Amino acid sequence: MGTLSIRRIITKTVLTVIFTGLGIVMIAPFLWMLSASFKLQSDMFKAPIEWIPHVFHWDSYKEVWTGKHPFYAYYWNSIEITCLTVLGTLVTSSMAGFAFAKLSFKGKEALFLIYLSTMIIPTQILLVPRFILFDKLHLVNTHAAIILPGLFSVLGTFIMRQFFSTLPNELLEASKVDGASIFRTYLQICLPLTKPALVSLLILSFTWHWNEYEGPLIFLRTNSLYTLPLALTNFVDENTTNYTAVMAASVSSLLPLIILVAFFQRWFVEGIASSGVKG
Repeated sequence: MGTLSIRRIITKTVLTVIFTGLGIVMIAPFLWMLSASFKLQSDMFKAPIEWIPHVFHWDSYKEVWTGKHPFYAYYWNSIEITCLTVLGTLVTSSMAGFAFAKLSFKGKEALFLIYLSTMIIPTQILLVPRFILFDKLHLVNTHAAIILPGLFSVLGTFIMRQFFSTLPNELLEASKVDGASIFRTYLQICLPLTKPALVSLLILSFTWHWNEYEGPLIFLRTNSLYTLPLALTNFVDENTTNYTAVMAASVSSLLPLIILVAFFQRWFVEGIASSGVKG
């Protein structure tokens, strides 16, 4: 075995150990949260940490799902808002990405640069003017105030544009010769080839809107309209905090994200890698 091979093995081993350690550090808070959700409050902050409880208590989950504020109502609110927003994001981002990547029109590059530059504007700066606008439109305290701004994504357009750019122009030329319209070329020829990018955008958008806190906090006032992040505040009052119920609610709210990422992981990695191949 040559010196070069030994160095590669050592390097690979060291990197594996480092990234394994980082992975453990990153997943440890979730494992502690999962463990704490099955404990009594008196056992929650014991040191050293009891990672596997001797007795699993389900009272916190019962309180979360069947208590004063049942979690399924907030689950439905989050599902409604997230699914509609993600669907809109996929449609608008894929169409805009296709246009910026494959269509020729005056000022395309300048328009894309201006659109992309809006990413530097902090979201918090837009909250006040957005609230004033939605208040005049009587959309405050409705789910529409959360859904409408999320239908358009600069990052989503960028990802889709980068992926569409990797598709050969011969596809468009062949479809044009066959008499296909631009929209049909986009919908039936190019879009099916962008599954990895669509899945990447789906996961990123779903995660962002599922966990969004600021928007619902500003625009929603009625408890029955709350999303899951806001619903966690139901277990906190002026004097006490039901930590085990907060942990159980947090675990419950994370399950859809874990399932989604686990199911689409392969396409997600492929889409992120492909989106930066060609500018």
